[in-house]
Amino acid sequence: MKDGRKRRTPRPPPHLSPASRKWWTSVAANWDLEAHHCLLLTSACEALDRVAAAREQVAADGLFTRDRYGQVRPHPALRVEAENRVLFARLLREMALDDSAPESRPPILAGYRR
Repeated sequence: MKDGRKRRTPRPPPHLSPASRKWWTSVAANWDLEAHHCLLLTSACEALDRVAAAREQVAADGLFTRDRYGQVRPHPALRVEAENRVLFARLLREMALDDSAPESRPPILAGYRR
């Protein structure tokens, strides 16, 4: 804290997996987070938990499933896993949790709008 008081490390939300709670606590203890950062951190942990759940489902069911017409299709959980990996990476970038200088970070990609 800026006024010299000792900063209290917030507690992770109880709905997170044990691994995500551990990472949440580590980040909260090592970074000076504002309230909105804690919300972003929680969202990042939730994305990680969804990645793990999707990966476990694919491991149990296999990479492919059959639709109602008998056609082989990629397991729907593969999409959930991929989308949440991207979400996690974006949330980390938004929180700027890396130690690199801004000029060494990859540029933010602009959309196709003109």
